Amino acid sequence: MRGPYPGELRVRVIRFVEGGASRREAAEQYDVSVSSAIRWVQCFREDGTAEPTPRGGSTSPLEEHAEQILALIGEQPDLTLREMVSALHKRRVLGSRSALSRFFARHGITVKKKPASRRAGASRRGSGAPTLDPRARVA
Repeated sequence: MRGPYPGELRVRVIRFVEGGASRREAAEQYDVSVSSAIRWVQCFREDGTAEPTPRGGSTSPLEEHAEQILALIGEQPDLTLREMVSALHKRRVLGSRSALSRFFARHGITVKKKPASRRAGASRRGSGAPTLDPRARVA
């Protein structure tokens, strides 16, 4: 999807219409759609501006609780996302794992993916351990 038309083009279309031309004539003159020319002139007459409206930009509700979330990581850095969501819910901070993951990505923070578990000791192969190839001869 393309971005919005530049403000300069909008101003030229609006001036052309304000100069006495129809919106359809302005659209044809400047090679834009008729609906765009109609909307631009309408918005200009309503609020006096020809600039495009900002796109996107919603903020996460978790940003309001950023200090609490970052403090929780400082206190317990070994928590998984699921454990952090649970701890935040206890603190009455609502959010999902995916929202918390996006919050961490925006703040450049990485988290553990799996809960802590006991690891088995390293298994060392003794001299009597079988080989992978059953036809191999032991010397």
